[in-house]
Amino acid sequence: MAPAVALLCVSCAEAPLPKQGIRRDDCLRELSLADLSERLKGCHAVVAAFPRDPAPLNDRYLLHSLAGDDRSACADLRKAIKLAASMPAAALDAQLRNDLKVRAQLCGEGGERPVPARP
Repeated sequence: MAPAVALLCVSCAEAPLPKQGIRRDDCLRELSLADLSERLKGCHAVVAAFPRDPAPLNDRYLLHSLAGDDRSACADLRKAIKLAASMPAAALDAQLRNDLKVRAQLCGEGGERPVPARP
């Protein structure tokens, strides 16, 4: 009887959950400034997995900004704006549309954030 119960318990063990694929919102999930460079590496994969979606580019803009890389941040923003402009208005999230509009002003014409004037 004991071997049968042991066999039954072993056969009931749960299989590990399958590894979750890349999601479009993974760039900022559980963000910590301590692992910013690792988060950026992971975000590159998210952007590559969703090449026609402006949201991951917008998220990576924020990561580049936090890392102090304004040139890369603004390059991502320009790509996100271009992708968003090619989408039907109803397909673009209102918050994303607003983020892109506000951030476009931050990058200015030169592709980098303008240096604020000192008083």
